[in-house]
Amino acid sequence: MNIQNIVKILTDAGIEPNEANIEVKMLLEHFTGFGVKNFLLGSKLDDEKLEIVREKAELRAKTRQPIQHIIGLADFMGEKFIVNKNVLIPRDETEILVRKAIEITNKNHFEVALDIGTGSGCIACMLAKYTDCQVIGTDVSSEALNVALDNASRLNLFNKAIFRKSDVFSNVRPNEIFDIIISNPPYIPLSEKNNLQKEVKFDPEEALFTSDEKGLEFYKKISAGATDFLRKGGYILFELGQGQSQDVAKILEMQGFYDIEIDKDLAGIDRIIWAKI
Repeated sequence: MNIQNIVKILTDAGIEPNEANIEVKMLLEHFTGFGVKNFLLGSKLDDEKLEIVREKAELRAKTRQPIQHIIGLADFMGEKFIVNKNVLIPRDETEILVRKAIEITNKNHFEVALDIGTGSGCIACMLAKYTDCQVIGTDVSSEALNVALDNASRLNLFNKAIFRKSDVFSNVRPNEIFDIIISNPPYIPLSEKNNLQKEVKFDPEEALFTSDEKGLEFYKKISAGATDFLRKGGYILFELGQGQSQDVAKILEMQGFYDIEIDKDLAGIDRIIWAKI
């Protein structure tokens, strides 16, 4: 058994070769401490450590469980976030949303933000880390909030990223006013469930799916409620599902938002939207 044999376990399961190589390196580093430096130095792995990695690769191949769940960590904006079955795995597209929120927050010297549907807390934590904002992250899932709290603790964000159980605005106090509201909401229609990659199905359904046919349910709920909790001149930012940008722009416009802007991801897909109130 060698490293290439382990990569083959993944490629035989239908995982793209480049991705399989990356994932095996992730398994090696996490479970054996064997990293790039060891490769460069020509270090050898003993059979016992290789066996551990082989077992994890076979688990990945058999179940298609995301590599991040097997490791228990996901990379996001240069940090490692705890993840499990109770939270969405942070994805590269969400970094675009967070970087725009950081840019707007720092430019306007904003002081308080709300992250709706915080999940792992990755958005709230990185916004808190790179700005002077205090960020409240809310989620309907107690299990997700426990993960978010652990991640904030790992990043020493005490009193900067704080978390609260709330279904959208249900537990946001009437006197709380925010400079910026940010959300990566559920935006996949339930009818699309059977078309998703096997790995995505390990994410919590409440973080993925909407009850309507166009995936706009939470954009409508959050946009409508945000007008009561955003100060004049404040911003709202959303991550978008594919093909939703114009519908979400209309929703925001109907609620009185203006200066609506949209940005694309690296694939050229409209991925984030932001606007002022």
